[in-house]
Amino acid sequence: MKKSFIIASIALSLFACGTSQQQVIKTETIVSVDPTVYGNTITSDELKELLYTFASDEFEGRDTGSKGQKMAVEFLKEQYVALGIPSPISEGDYFQEVPLINQKSPETDITVNGVKFENYADFVTAGAASSQTITASDIVYAGYGIESENYSSYTGLDVKDKIVLIKSGEPKNEDGTYVTTGSKEDTKWSVGRQALSSKREVAKTKGAKVLLVMDEAYLKMVSNFMQAAARSGRDGRIALKDKQDAMIQILISDKLGKALLNDIETNKTSKNIATNLEIKVTSHSEDVNSENVLAFIKGSEKPDEVIVLSAHLDHEGIKDGEIYNGADDDGSGTVALLEIAEAFKLAQNAGHGPKRSILFLHVTGEEKGLLGSSYYTDVDPVFPLENTVANLNIDMIGRTDPKREGDRNYVYLIGSDKLSTDLHNISEEANKKHTNITLDYTFNDDNDPNRFYFRSDHYNFAKNNIPVIFYFNGTHDDYHRPTDTPDKIEYDLLENRAKLVFYTAWKLANREDRIVVDKVSQ
Repeated sequence: MKKSFIIASIALSLFACGTSQQQVIKTETIVSVDPTVYGNTITSDELKELLYTFASDEFEGRDTGSKGQKMAVEFLKEQYVALGIPSPISEGDYFQEVPLINQKSPETDITVNGVKFENYADFVTAGAASSQTITASDIVYAGYGIESENYSSYTGLDVKDKIVLIKSGEPKNEDGTYVTTGSKEDTKWSVGRQALSSKREVAKTKGAKVLLVMDEAYLKMVSNFMQAAARSGRDGRIALKDKQDAMIQILISDKLGKALLNDIETNKTSKNIATNLEIKVTSHSEDVNSENVLAFIKGSEKPDEVIVLSAHLDHEGIKDGEIYNGADDDGSGTVALLEIAEAFKLAQNAGHGPKRSILFLHVTGEEKGLLGSSYYTDVDPVFPLENTVANLNIDMIGRTDPKREGDRNYVYLIGSDKLSTDLHNISEEANKKHTNITLDYTFNDDNDPNRFYFRSDHYNFAKNNIPVIFYFNGTHDDYHRPTDTPDKIEYDLLENRAKLVFYTAWKLANREDRIVVDKVSQ
C-alpha cells in the first residue's frame, strides 16, 4: 500500500480547493464527515498490487495449517503493522490461535454376534478423534432418524450415550407424498449427503455416542473413494479441536443393518433391540495449528460496540501438483478488507475515527467448514457477542457470474434483511448514495437450493442473532479450480464493491443508535 502517497493526496484534497472547500470540511467536522474523502482511497491499483502477492504461487494456495497459510498470516500482519492498526489481543500479537485436528479415517473392526464385517465393503467410519473399543448388548433403533415438526423417529427414546441405528430415506403417505411435508418433492431427509448430515445433527443433539446409518447406495458411492484416500494418506477431515465430534458416525451396508435388525427395511417401530455388538476404533488423527488474524480500530464514542468486518484467508492449497491460488475465493475479500481498514485508519488519523469500534477479522479454515469463524464466535470471542453490532462478510467479490454476463455492475447480497430491518435499509441507503451497484437478492431467498446463507463465515454470527450481510459475486468456471488466478479479477468491480462495504460500515459505525435486531432467529 502506498500509504504516504495516499495521506498526501487526502491533505491536498482537503486544502487545495480554496476557502470554500475548507469551509465544507470544517462544517463537516461539526455536523458530519464526507466519507468519500476516505472511500476514494480504496483503489483498483492497490487492490491489484495486494492480490498479486496474496494469491501468488509463493503462498501455495494457503491451505489451512500449511506453510503457505503461515506466509499469508504474516503478510496480513505486516500490512496492519505498516498501517499502524493495532491488534486487540496484545501488542504485536495479531494471531488468534485456532487449534484444529485432522480427523483421518480410523481403522475400524465391527463384530455382530461373533460375525466380523469388512471395512469399506460393509461400512466406513467418520468422526473418530480417539482410539476406543465400544461394546453393547443392546442398541437403539430409531427408524429413519428424523426429527421434524410433524414427525419424529425419537418419540419415547433415550439415546444419550448409546449406539443408535437408523436407515436411509423417509416415510411416505399412501398417496406417495412425504409424511414430513405432504409433498412429493425430496426434502433434506430424503437422500444423499444432505440427508446424512441432517440425521447426524439430530442424533448428535440427542447425545448419541455412535450413529449407524444403513444406506447401501451412499456407501457404495463413497467407500472406494475413502479407501483410496486412506491408502494415499490424503484422507482426513479438519475440525475444531475444541468442538471435535464426540459422536462416531458409521455408514453401513444392508447386510450389516440386517445383522443388527433382521426386518430393518420394513420395520417402522423405533425401539431398543438386543444384540452383541463390538466396535473397535484405532484413531490416526493429527493436530493442526492455524490462526485467525485480528486488527482493531477503537471507537471514539461507543468503543464497547463492535462491528466485525470479515473475510477468510485460506484456500485449497496444492492438489496433484497444481496450486489453487484462490484469487477470487477469497483473496478478493481479503485485500478488500485491507483497503477498507486503511480507509478507516486514515479517517482516524484525520480526527474522524469511527464512533463504534471496528474489528477486521481474517479467518482461517473456511474451506474446511467455517472453522476460524466458528472458533471466534463459539469458543473464544475476543469481544462479547452481545456487544457485536453486525458482521459484514466478504467472500468472492472480484469476478462476474456468467449468468449476469453483460450486466457487470452488481453484487449478490445475502442475509441483510434476515435479522435487522435497520441493517438492510442502511445497506440500501449507502449504495444509493455512494456506489450505485445493482443489489441482487437472488440467493437471499429462504428456499435457495444453493444454501449460500449457511456456507460462509457470516453464518456463525447470524446463528447468534448478530445481523449480517454476505457480499458475493456468485460462482464461475474457476471456482475451486487452479485457474482462479489474479489476472482474471475485474479490479474495477472489486474496487466499487469494496467501497460499498466501507460506506455501509461507515454508516453502521457512526449512526447515533445501534441497529435493532427485530427478527430474532430460532
